[in-house]
Amino acid sequence: MKTITLKQAFLSATALLMSFSAFAQEEKKFEIAPAADLVSSYVWRGMYQTGPAIQPSLSMSYAGLSLTAWGSSDFSGSSDEYKAKEFDLTLGYGIGGFSIAVTDYWWSGQGARYGRYKTDHYFEGTIGYNFGEKFPLSLTWSTMFAGGDKDPEDGDRYYSSYFEAAYTVNVWGIDFTPSFGISPFKSQYSDGFGLNSISLKASKEVKITNSFSLPIFTQVIAAPEHDDIFLVFGISL
Repeated sequence: MKTITLKQAFLSATALLMSFSAFAQEEKKFEIAPAADLVSSYVWRGMYQTGPAIQPSLSMSYAGLSLTAWGSSDFSGSSDEYKAKEFDLTLGYGIGGFSIAVTDYWWSGQGARYGRYKTDHYFEGTIGYNFGEKFPLSLTWSTMFAGGDKDPEDGDRYYSSYFEAAYTVNVWGIDFTPSFGISPFKSQYSDGFGLNSISLKASKEVKITNSFSLPIFTQVIAAPEHDDIFLVFGISL
């Protein structure tokens, strides 16, 4: 099997993103969007990551192209203890309901060296489609293709993949989003086919003043693959 290098994969993904941008019909407007979430616990794809955490992000976008930096730092630990820290970079493109992205995940924690790309970074490609307001179903497929996503026993690449489906409906002014996520084969998520996450998220904006509302959410997450369950509360800033 021919091995694709990280450089080749990145260049191919970038070329694909640029080729799609040639067909964009959206207004060419440059935007910068800072944001942050405060969460009671950090759960990712049915797997517990940390307790209470702050998760800031900074996104730059133009004509459907976007570059987003996202991070997570927990509130536990001290100078002599492990402290969780994550920093992710995503290059994405969207047109209509279609989207593609390449993400560089790094979650080695406070004090760890960032530059260990072959072992401590996880590179993932994602393709998704949202059917729109009349049928608010979104589907995404993500596959890791480079970095540390390997079987610890034999060193073979997992190509860890994750499929997720979500549907949003507004009831009594609250957005309810049921979703589920599966891993189709052996990977870092499961030992084979696994139902990793079944969740229901409820989101609304709490009016503070006439000109300011605070978005909040509560999410129930069941993780059958790991026989676990979570209840997460979050505030978006």
